[in-house]
This record gives sequence, C-alpha cells and structure tokens, in this order.
Amino acid sequence: MFNLSFLRDTFERGFATFCQGFVGAMAIPGPDWSDSLKIAGVASLICIAKAVAATRVGDSRSASLVE
Repeated sequence: MFNLSFLRDTFERGFATFCQGFVGAMAIPGPDWSDSLKIAGVASLICIAKAVAATRVGDSRSASLVE
C-alpha cells in the first residue's frame, strides 16, 4: 500500500484538497486565516483517509477508488 506511487498520488490529492478548501473558506465572509487553515486541514485529512480506505476497495497500489 505505501509504495512511492501511492504516496505521491496521496500527497498530490491531499495538497490539492488543502488548497481548494482554503480558497473556498476564504471566499465566504466570516472565517479568518486561522479558521480557513483549520477547514483546509480537516478537508485534507479526510482526503488522505479516503485514499487509505481506497486501497481496500480498488487497486491496493493506488489512492483511487476506481482504478
């Protein structure tokens, strides 16, 4: 499960989700920087947990559910 391809794919997905979560949180009025970072961090952790769970469903060497 934790081969280089899986780790690279998981990092890419987690980083992209972090960036999307941060930008999305900053786009709405209300949350400040620290709240936006927390929101992005939680979204990224959920994404990484999903990638680990995906190894049980699809290809065990991939972070994808459909491969």
